[in-house]
Amino acid sequence: MDENNGNQDIAIESRDLNIYYGSFRAVKNINLKIRKNKITAIIGPSGCGKSTVLRSFNRMNDFIPACRIEGEILFQDQNIYAPEVDPVQVRRRIGMVFQRPNPFPKSIYDNIAWGARANGFQGNMDELVESTLRAAALWDEVKDILKQNALSLSGGQQQRLCLARALAIQPEVILMDEPASALDPIATLKIEDLMRELAPHYTILIVTHNMQQAARASDYTAFFTMDDDRAGMMVEYGPTEEIFTRPRDRRTEDYITGRFG
Repeated sequence: MDENNGNQDIAIESRDLNIYYGSFRAVKNINLKIRKNKITAIIGPSGCGKSTVLRSFNRMNDFIPACRIEGEILFQDQNIYAPEVDPVQVRRRIGMVFQRPNPFPKSIYDNIAWGARANGFQGNMDELVESTLRAAALWDEVKDILKQNALSLSGGQQQRLCLARALAIQPEVILMDEPASALDPIATLKIEDLMRELAPHYTILIVTHNMQQAARASDYTAFFTMDDDRAGMMVEYGPTEEIFTRPRDRRTEDYITGRFG
């Protein structure tokens, strides 16, 4: 992988990122460059800090009182943890879809509209709702039931609604934390297809335990594991095809082939 093609292709970069919960260092020395308009997967065994790192990219860890970070996370050449940076603005530009679908107990329409209004959207709301539901491949399924409670949708539909809700605030980056782990195989493939359709327009970073999903859906893959001190660390990072077919580190090969983790 060419690391010298300049930062114009980089959406987010972590530099010497260390994350602590109290005195425990959960992850250490993460240096990761996320490419613009690509899908990047983070894989690795449970407890190696994948989700902790993902949540640090839009400051979701701020909600955990004992959590603190050292190092930098750069988004458009700005350290998002600098004192003058508003974390609410960070989360508007770097959206997130969680492991389990979490629609608001409101109508399908209001799930999209509420976040957009909260972020100051002044345009045509009907058009925004339709365009984001279309982008999330959900419009044809719900266009006649927009006033229905979102909780009545299937799990896969709820997850696509949550993705549409994230798109409605017009982010540049979408973080996805195990977005298909609670879904059946058909719904999982819909989410993967959707990621591929969105990638030309958004930078997508996904944490997944499903190595087949990472191999199918991502352009780049980072493999994390735990060091002897139980801190998560990145072993290697590169184009997905290389990581899965020609890993440079034996630990990556052992994990991918099922000999470890």
